[in-house]
Amino acid sequence: MSTAAVTTARPGKVLADLLPASRAKNIALVVGGAALTGIAAQIAIPVPGSPVPVTGQTFAALLVGTALGARRGFLALAVYALAGMAGVPWFAEGGSGMATASFGYVIGLMLASAAVGALARRGGDRSMLRTAGTFVLGEAIVYAVGVPYLALSTGMGLTAAIAAGLTPFLLGDVLKAALAMGALPTAWKLADK
Repeated sequence: MSTAAVTTARPGKVLADLLPASRAKNIALVVGGAALTGIAAQIAIPVPGSPVPVTGQTFAALLVGTALGARRGFLALAVYALAGMAGVPWFAEGGSGMATASFGYVIGLMLASAAVGALARRGGDRSMLRTAGTFVLGEAIVYAVGVPYLALSTGMGLTAAIAAGLTPFLLGDVLKAALAMGALPTAWKLADK
């Protein structure tokens, strides 16, 4: 194994850092991360009794943050949010604007993307256990912003918002973390070859 390959696996880098550095690369990664999140948000399954559907949006946003790092991940999700606020119909179920009950989750995705990106730079995506912890923290951040926003925007009490905007999604979050636990450490192992 070459010295360069060993160096790439050390904490301090994220997967995107393995590509040659350039401004064009960073712009492409940010725009691509926003687009991936917008596409994943269209995979939406309505949840009975909840204005928030199950989507691929959270998984994509956390992957984007982990792969791109805190700064680029946050920027990708900020582009996603700003474009959606401007009318691009790529929020969950083709929605756009700030008036949706699920917009708080979009804000949470920006913060979570930065947090998981910072953890990835410290090795939070190198092993299965670390990756699970990184994703659980990211999902907790999304809910910490999304559930109170849901309560405020719909007039629900906090208990009702938790029942409609958190509880139905926990099983899916476990599955997302499990997918990431396999994908991200494997990507690092492949990068080392």
